[in-house]
Amino acid sequence: MNIQSNHRLGQLLLLGSLCLFSCNDNKSNMESENIFFQEFNTPHQTIPFDKIKLSDYCPAFREGIKRHDAEIDAIVNNPETPTFENTIVALERSGEFLSRVQYTFYNLLEAETCDQMDSIANEISPEETEHSNNISLNEALFQRVKYVYDRKDSLNLTEEQKTLLQKSYDSFVDHGANLQGEDRNKYRELSQKLSLLELQYGQNVLGATNQYKMVVTDEKQLEGLPVSILEAAKERAKKKGVEGWCFDLTAPSYVPFMKYANNRELRKQLYMAYNTKALNGDLDNRPVVKELVNCRLQIARLLGYKSYAEYRLKNRMAENKENVYKLLNELLTAFKPVSQKEIEEVQQYAKEHGADFTIMPWDWSYYSEKLKDEKYSVNDEQLRPYFELERVKSGVLGLATKMYGLTFKKNPSIPVYHPEVEAYEVYDEDGSFLAVFYVDFYPREGKRGGAWMTEFLCQHVDEKGVNIRPHISIVTNFTRPTDSTPSLLTFDELTTFIHEFGHSIHGMVANTTYASLAGTNVYRDFVELPSQMMENWAFEKEYLDGFAVHYQTGEPIPAALIEKIRRSANFNTGYATLRQLSFGLLDMAWHTLEEPFEGDVMAFEKEAWKAAQTLPSVEGTLMSAQFNHIFSGGYSAGYYSYKWAEVLDADAFAVFKKEGIFNRKTAERFRREVLEKGGSEHPMKLYKRFSGHEPTIEPLLKRCSVVTE
Repeated sequence: MNIQSNHRLGQLLLLGSLCLFSCNDNKSNMESENIFFQEFNTPHQTIPFDKIKLSDYCPAFREGIKRHDAEIDAIVNNPETPTFENTIVALERSGEFLSRVQYTFYNLLEAETCDQMDSIANEISPEETEHSNNISLNEALFQRVKYVYDRKDSLNLTEEQKTLLQKSYDSFVDHGANLQGEDRNKYRELSQKLSLLELQYGQNVLGATNQYKMVVTDEKQLEGLPVSILEAAKERAKKKGVEGWCFDLTAPSYVPFMKYANNRELRKQLYMAYNTKALNGDLDNRPVVKELVNCRLQIARLLGYKSYAEYRLKNRMAENKENVYKLLNELLTAFKPVSQKEIEEVQQYAKEHGADFTIMPWDWSYYSEKLKDEKYSVNDEQLRPYFELERVKSGVLGLATKMYGLTFKKNPSIPVYHPEVEAYEVYDEDGSFLAVFYVDFYPREGKRGGAWMTEFLCQHVDEKGVNIRPHISIVTNFTRPTDSTPSLLTFDELTTFIHEFGHSIHGMVANTTYASLAGTNVYRDFVELPSQMMENWAFEKEYLDGFAVHYQTGEPIPAALIEKIRRSANFNTGYATLRQLSFGLLDMAWHTLEEPFEGDVMAFEKEAWKAAQTLPSVEGTLMSAQFNHIFSGGYSAGYYSYKWAEVLDADAFAVFKKEGIFNRKTAERFRREVLEKGGSEHPMKLYKRFSGHEPTIEPLLKRCSVVTE
């Protein structure tokens, strides 16, 4: 879960620049006291997190809105005939001060929030939405944009300029510019309501996650758990002020417990807690889901679409719901028989080892892990010692060195928002400065779950012709170090790191003129290509040999163990694929609704994804109450993107395998034709220039051993 996005930030910045600049020199008392009103006297004008006070945010937001309004007025009141430069480019570069505040606040709201931050978000969100609506519904501004758009064929624009013009025009239309009379007021009302609902949804999930802890005082109940997991649980209990061992709903706690704990009742208890998040009391997301999907539907219908999916998909590679369902159903047909065989195999294994019951979801990871270990003699605890985080960092960053010639230099003088965050300067092969890169690895109560890449500053070329380089961040929830061991990653955590790093490279090497087209500002179903493709290297001996050594002995990871990783790569791939397809089907079901939803959320979910369900459903659980991706994270009508991009990434990696996984010419072609171009051209054009052909599903099926050569 991977590119940080939210409705408020996306909507507000769509019509303005994503850049940071110093402010003017006329400072009032407020300006001299508030860090956002000052020039950032830091390396590369990075954000001085250490100087930000919570009281700075609201005044800075409101001043940013005021300044942005003035910039919009200047465009509207320009007496000159509208041109690409004085209208489209001026609009693109407007809102610089506001962008500075938004990028800082909303990134920290996800990575380092608190009750006061949540309150600020609730207070300022309606004002931001109103400001955004004032721009998108500004009739005079839209007429200037339309004037330029209607003459686009005679303007001799570059491909990037054509894309910016089209995106600018579409942005107005998509945000109600063609609405008239009462419909405009209705759009304002609905968009403001939607912003608050998405905010509330995410806050409820985080609140419910933080509320729960399972404390165990009898060590006998924890049989099966590796020493490293027990040590981490002991440390967690100490931090939470309880005796014994503490387990919570963060990935480093939940995932290994479900894999290794012999105690079936405790596995069930933890599973039920995880899968009933945001279903109780003030944090119950069921009414929020109803309001949210109905609000989205109302907006779509107001804008002339049958469903929210139709509205969203027109600016994606898939283009329409028929193409999405075609992909999902093709994969369902290919992988469902595989999944059924896998489940039968795990059920038989469990039966042979004393399980006189039907395998339930809280049993799946436990027995699957044991079967995997028996078949391939490989498990997380075998691998962890070879993936010590400091070594992994050098290996992951080194991948960019091998492929693109990038180098990373830690700079402790760059301010960070938490002591655990590290900041690096990134340099290109010719020694030129390329980017600032932040890494934030461990779970905290103020950080939402999952892993993602985001940016505090987007690459662009300013009005003076200077190529402003980006400030990129990745945020994860990896296994913490304990008193006796450093942070030792699971193989899944390794691939997660590589995945997010793939997104980061997309942002770091961006080389476009306009910020709104740079880096990961691409179609949602294309954005996962660079990240998912990078995961393939984790299975390559030539790559792992470069950094995977035992943290105690220094012994390189044995070739036999790497081969076991490769052989086990497709273990339960059918089940994993069906799981993702179920999420895609659920997302599409919610967003292809053509009538307001007034039914039961649980019943709807059960019906929506039943074609991809494999294990018995559990009464009382609900994915829709905690599905941040689609309800507050920017993937609405877009979760299928992971599978869409998986087709692309398998096809793209096949090119690397053919030409050499560290072939610099291939890597440079991928950088030049895909990564650097961002969203400046249609993604299929970019992909075909890299690979020489349109992608097919065959490389994915071969990689997953669904078909053979």
